[in-house]
Amino acid sequence: MRLLLSSIFCLLSVLSFSQELAVLKYKGGGDWYGNPTALPNLISFCNDNINTKISDNPQNVEVGSPDIFQFPLLHMTGHGNVFFSDDDAGNLHNYLISGGFLHIDDNYGMQPYITEELKKVFPDKEMVELPSNHGIFSIAYNFPNGLPKIHEHDGKRPQAFGLFHEDRLVLLFTYESDLGDGWEDESVHNDPPEVREKALKMGANIVKYAFEH
Repeated sequence: MRLLLSSIFCLLSVLSFSQELAVLKYKGGGDWYGNPTALPNLISFCNDNINTKISDNPQNVEVGSPDIFQFPLLHMTGHGNVFFSDDDAGNLHNYLISGGFLHIDDNYGMQPYITEELKKVFPDKEMVELPSNHGIFSIAYNFPNGLPKIHEHDGKRPQAFGLFHEDRLVLLFTYESDLGDGWEDESVHNDPPEVREKALKMGANIVKYAFEH
Protein backbone atom coordinates (compact mmCIF):
# COMPACT_ATOMS: atom_id res chain seq x y z
CA MET A 1 0.00 0.00 0.00
CA ARG A 2 2.83 2.39 0.88
CA LEU A 3 4.50 1.70 -2.47
CA LEU A 4 1.22 2.32 -4.29
CA LEU A 5 0.63 5.61 -2.50
CA SER A 6 4.21 6.67 -3.24
CA SER A 7 3.75 5.88 -6.94
CA ILE A 8 0.50 7.87 -7.08
CA PHE A 9 2.18 10.82 -5.36
CA CYS A 10 5.08 10.73 -7.82
CA LEU A 11 2.67 10.64 -10.78
CA LEU A 12 0.67 13.58 -9.46
CA SER A 13 3.91 15.47 -8.86
CA VAL A 14 5.04 14.99 -12.45
CA LEU A 15 1.64 16.11 -13.75
CA SER A 16 1.89 19.28 -11.65
CA PHE A 17 5.14 20.41 -13.28
CA SER A 18 4.97 23.77 -15.03
CA GLN A 19 7.55 25.89 -16.81
CA GLU A 20 9.13 27.22 -13.63
CA LEU A 21 12.61 27.25 -12.13
CA ALA A 22 13.72 27.34 -8.52
CA VAL A 23 16.96 27.74 -6.59
CA LEU A 24 17.67 24.81 -4.29
CA LYS A 25 18.37 25.80 -0.69
CA TYR A 26 20.59 23.32 1.17
CA LYS A 27 22.20 22.92 4.57
CA GLY A 28 25.90 22.78 5.44
CA GLY A 29 26.89 26.43 5.38
CA GLY A 30 27.57 26.77 1.66
CA ASP A 31 26.31 29.88 -0.09
CA TRP A 32 23.29 28.39 -1.86
CA TYR A 33 22.16 31.98 -2.46
CA GLY A 34 25.21 32.90 -4.57
CA ASN A 35 24.87 34.63 -7.96
CA PRO A 36 21.52 36.30 -7.18
CA THR A 37 21.11 37.87 -10.64
CA ALA A 38 22.07 34.71 -12.54
CA LEU A 39 18.82 32.79 -12.75
CA PRO A 40 16.60 35.83 -13.48
CA ASN A 41 18.92 36.75 -16.37
CA LEU A 42 18.89 33.18 -17.70
CA ILE A 43 15.09 33.11 -17.51
CA SER A 44 14.86 36.37 -19.45
CA PHE A 45 17.22 35.01 -22.11
CA CYS A 46 15.21 31.79 -22.43
CA ASN A 47 11.88 33.59 -22.68
CA ASP A 48 13.29 35.85 -25.39
CA ASN A 49 15.10 33.17 -27.39
CA ILE A 50 13.75 29.62 -26.94
CA ASN A 51 10.02 30.27 -26.54
CA THR A 52 9.73 29.51 -22.84
CA LYS A 53 7.25 31.28 -20.59
CA ILE A 54 9.01 31.07 -17.25
CA SER A 55 8.12 33.30 -14.31
CA ASP A 56 10.56 36.18 -14.03
CA ASN A 57 11.04 35.58 -10.28
CA PRO A 58 12.47 32.14 -9.46
CA GLN A 59 11.59 30.81 -6.04
CA ASN A 60 13.84 29.34 -3.36
CA VAL A 61 12.94 25.83 -2.20
CA GLU A 62 14.50 23.63 0.47
CA VAL A 63 15.80 20.20 -0.49
CA GLY A 64 13.52 18.43 1.94
CA SER A 65 10.36 20.33 1.03
CA PRO A 66 7.53 18.79 -1.03
CA ASP A 67 7.50 22.10 -2.92
CA ILE A 68 10.36 20.89 -5.12
CA PHE A 69 7.84 18.72 -6.96
CA GLN A 70 6.27 21.85 -8.44
CA PHE A 71 9.35 22.56 -10.58
CA PRO A 72 10.68 20.63 -13.59
CA LEU A 73 14.13 22.18 -13.06
CA LEU A 74 16.01 23.02 -9.88
CA HIS A 75 19.24 25.01 -9.93
CA MET A 76 21.87 24.62 -7.24
CA THR A 77 25.12 26.53 -6.80
CA GLY A 78 27.66 27.66 -4.23
CA HIS A 79 31.30 27.63 -3.20
CA GLY A 80 31.46 25.46 -0.11
CA ASN A 81 29.97 22.81 2.10
CA VAL A 82 26.77 20.94 1.26
CA PHE A 83 24.87 18.64 3.60
CA PHE A 84 21.80 16.50 2.88
CA SER A 85 19.95 14.85 5.75
CA ASP A 86 18.45 11.43 5.09
CA ASP A 87 15.07 13.09 4.57
CA ASP A 88 16.60 15.62 2.16
CA ALA A 89 18.28 12.85 0.18
CA GLY A 90 15.11 10.76 0.03
CA ASN A 91 13.01 13.70 -1.11
CA LEU A 92 15.50 14.66 -3.81
CA HIS A 93 15.73 11.03 -4.94
CA ASN A 94 11.95 10.81 -5.34
CA TYR A 95 11.87 14.12 -7.19
CA LEU A 96 14.51 13.04 -9.69
CA ILE A 97 13.04 9.60 -10.43
CA SER A 98 9.61 11.22 -10.83
CA GLY A 99 10.66 13.37 -13.76
CA GLY A 100 12.51 16.26 -12.12
CA PHE A 101 15.89 17.61 -13.16
CA LEU A 102 18.66 19.14 -11.04
CA HIS A 103 21.42 21.36 -12.42
CA ILE A 104 24.33 21.86 -10.03
CA ASP A 105 26.78 24.56 -11.04
CA ASP A 106 30.02 24.53 -9.06
CA ASN A 107 30.80 28.15 -8.31
CA TYR A 108 34.24 26.96 -7.15
CA GLY A 109 34.97 24.69 -4.22
CA MET A 110 31.70 22.76 -4.17
CA GLN A 111 32.81 19.57 -5.92
CA PRO A 112 34.16 17.46 -3.03
CA TYR A 113 31.10 18.11 -0.87
CA ILE A 114 28.37 17.57 -3.43
CA THR A 115 30.04 14.40 -4.70
CA GLU A 116 29.77 12.87 -1.23
CA GLU A 117 26.22 14.06 -0.59
CA LEU A 118 24.94 12.69 -3.89
CA LYS A 119 25.91 9.21 -2.67
CA LYS A 120 23.05 9.58 -0.18
CA VAL A 121 20.64 10.39 -3.02
CA PHE A 122 21.75 7.57 -5.33
CA PRO A 123 23.93 5.13 -3.36
CA ASP A 124 24.25 2.80 -6.33
CA LYS A 125 25.11 5.40 -8.97
CA GLU A 126 28.17 7.43 -9.93
CA MET A 127 28.35 10.61 -11.96
CA VAL A 128 29.78 10.08 -15.43
CA GLU A 129 31.27 12.68 -17.73
CA LEU A 130 29.01 13.54 -20.64
CA PRO A 131 30.59 13.28 -24.10
CA SER A 132 30.63 16.37 -26.27
CA ASN A 133 28.06 14.78 -28.61
CA HIS A 134 25.43 14.45 -25.88
CA GLY A 135 22.15 16.09 -26.85
CA ILE A 136 22.32 18.71 -24.12
CA PHE A 137 25.13 20.42 -26.04
CA SER A 138 23.09 20.90 -29.21
CA ILE A 139 19.39 20.96 -28.30
CA ALA A 140 19.08 24.73 -28.85
CA TYR A 141 22.62 26.03 -29.44
CA ASN A 142 25.55 24.03 -30.70
CA PHE A 143 28.58 23.45 -28.48
CA PRO A 144 30.65 20.93 -30.49
CA ASN A 145 33.36 20.80 -27.82
CA GLY A 146 30.97 20.30 -24.95
CA LEU A 147 30.70 22.52 -21.88
CA PRO A 148 32.15 26.02 -22.47
CA LYS A 149 34.72 27.63 -20.20
CA ILE A 150 33.34 30.81 -18.63
CA HIS A 151 35.62 31.64 -15.68
CA GLU A 152 39.15 30.49 -14.97
CA HIS A 153 40.07 29.11 -11.55
CA ASP A 154 42.64 26.31 -11.59
CA GLY A 155 43.52 25.96 -15.25
CA LYS A 156 41.40 22.83 -15.54
CA ARG A 157 39.16 22.03 -18.47
CA PRO A 158 35.39 22.41 -18.03
CA GLN A 159 33.53 19.17 -17.47
CA ALA A 160 29.85 18.20 -17.44
CA PHE A 161 28.93 15.20 -15.33
CA GLY A 162 25.59 13.46 -15.26
CA LEU A 163 23.55 11.02 -13.20
CA PHE A 164 21.15 8.78 -15.09
CA HIS A 165 18.00 6.97 -13.98
CA GLU A 166 16.64 4.40 -16.42
CA ASP A 167 18.66 6.02 -19.22
CA ARG A 168 17.25 9.48 -18.49
CA LEU A 169 19.65 12.25 -17.48
CA VAL A 170 18.23 13.46 -14.17
CA LEU A 171 21.14 15.52 -12.83
CA LEU A 172 23.79 17.68 -14.48
CA PHE A 173 26.87 18.84 -12.58
CA THR A 174 28.88 21.54 -14.36
CA TYR A 175 32.46 21.81 -13.09
CA GLU A 176 35.30 24.23 -13.83
CA SER A 177 33.01 26.27 -16.05
CA ASP A 178 31.13 28.61 -13.68
CA LEU A 179 28.12 29.14 -15.92
CA GLY A 180 26.27 31.05 -13.20
CA ASP A 181 28.93 33.76 -13.10
CA GLY A 182 28.38 34.24 -16.83
CA TRP A 183 24.63 34.59 -16.30
CA GLU A 184 25.01 37.38 -13.74
CA ASP A 185 24.58 41.07 -14.50
CA GLU A 186 27.41 42.33 -16.70
CA SER A 187 28.59 44.71 -13.97
CA VAL A 188 29.25 41.87 -11.51
CA HIS A 189 32.18 40.24 -13.33
CA ASN A 190 32.72 42.58 -16.29
CA ASP A 191 32.64 39.64 -18.69
CA PRO A 192 32.77 40.53 -22.38
CA PRO A 193 29.51 40.06 -24.30
CA GLU A 194 30.73 36.93 -26.10
CA VAL A 195 31.50 35.17 -22.79
CA ARG A 196 28.10 36.03 -21.31
CA GLU A 197 26.43 34.91 -24.54
CA LYS A 198 28.16 31.51 -24.36
CA ALA A 199 27.08 31.05 -20.76
CA LEU A 200 23.48 32.04 -21.45
CA LYS A 201 23.22 29.84 -24.54
CA MET A 202 24.54 26.83 -22.62
CA GLY A 203 22.08 27.64 -19.85
CA ALA A 204 19.26 27.76 -22.39
CA ASN A 205 20.32 24.31 -23.58
CA ILE A 206 20.04 23.01 -20.02
CA VAL A 207 16.59 24.53 -19.57
CA LYS A 208 15.27 23.21 -22.88
CA TYR A 209 16.70 19.75 -22.25
CA ALA A 210 15.21 19.58 -18.75
CA PHE A 211 11.79 20.69 -19.98
CA GLU A 212 11.73 18.20 -22.85
CA HIS A 213 13.18 15.06 -21.24
